[in-house]
Amino acid sequence: MKKILITNDDGLYSSGLKACYEALSELGEVFVVAPATQKSGVGRSISIMEPIRVGEVSFNGMKIHAVDGTPTDSVIIGIYEIIGELPDLVVSGINLGENLSTEAVTTSGTIGAALEAATQGCKAIAISVEAHDKDKFEFVFKEYDFENAKKILRSLAERVLRKGLPEGVDLLNVNVPQNWNGKVVFTRLARRMYKTRIDVRFDPRGRKYYWIDGKEVKEAEEGTDIWAIRKGYVSITPLTLDSTARIDFKILERWYGEGESS
Repeated sequence: MKKILITNDDGLYSSGLKACYEALSELGEVFVVAPATQKSGVGRSISIMEPIRVGEVSFNGMKIHAVDGTPTDSVIIGIYEIIGELPDLVVSGINLGENLSTEAVTTSGTIGAALEAATQGCKAIAISVEAHDKDKFEFVFKEYDFENAKKILRSLAERVLRKGLPEGVDLLNVNVPQNWNGKVVFTRLARRMYKTRIDVRFDPRGRKYYWIDGKEVKEAEEGTDIWAIRKGYVSITPLTLDSTARIDFKILERWYGEGESS
């Protein structure tokens, strides 16, 4: 029987975690190992300066190993302690809120968990659904319509379990729009989704504090993940662990040598 590890960055109470379990439960033996609390935005951070504790809980019809750490911690604990071997597939999600552009690759805990799984040698999928800001980052269970995401995830997981990932692809980043047009496209990462801004405020004692925020960039180049979501397509972006710039190193050598004294 195939072994499937699922995790997320929204925590064990997320309705997206339940939806992920429902989509995959018939494809093999599913192990749920997830952060005990909301961990959005932690990227691929790993707990190396403090111990990690794990508790077993039952919630929403799932046996969950709750990790008091990050999504990356959850993947490592899931593989080497809970399962004891590399699973056939690791799925991170279903995240409530889209994860798009190069910004998400470095900040999303959802994608961070999938990157860790790929590093460990597992086939991995990160999946998210588009959501309004008010619906994101919930700390408690909240109903949401995941039916399209579950359909896409199950279909994609079946393919990956049967055929593996294409050569040169380490993981897939999937984003499902609110109003799906029924079509799927393969996309590249947009450069950025938000224009960063800082909201300066003052607490009741007059001390200054900050909220880091972002305004959505309106432009979206055709063929990018942001463009796809805005057009109603499911976006599937193939990712690789190798972040090396695709450049002829001779160009770098000439660049480095310019201005050097002979």
